[in-house]
Amino acid sequence: MSTIELDDVGVVVVLLNRMSGQHLPRALEIKARVDRGGRLEDFDLRFLEDVFAENATELPRWEHHPELNGIIGTMIHLYDEITAHALDNEYQGLQHSMGVRPAATAMPYPA
Repeated sequence: MSTIELDDVGVVVVLLNRMSGQHLPRALEIKARVDRGGRLEDFDLRFLEDVFAENATELPRWEHHPELNGIIGTMIHLYDEITAHALDNEYQGLQHSMGVRPAATAMPYPA
């Protein structure tokens, strides 16, 4: 294995350790809060922006390691769920603050 390959493996190990030790626990905390109807705080937004920026920078490195696609895909899905729930929570909060009542949901089956 060449020095470049060893360096790349070392960087990937550091990134995976950061993902499992820092990013994943923080993302799960945020997800639990937005799943309960909470909104993203400024600190959460900065965290997500930093993670997205870091991952965009490291994308070429991840592309050279297809064996990590499952892990990367799971993290992308987690961030997608967080942002989708957070956006819905913001929308619901905006409707509430404007005094808009949520539309009645249609019954899937006749009552």
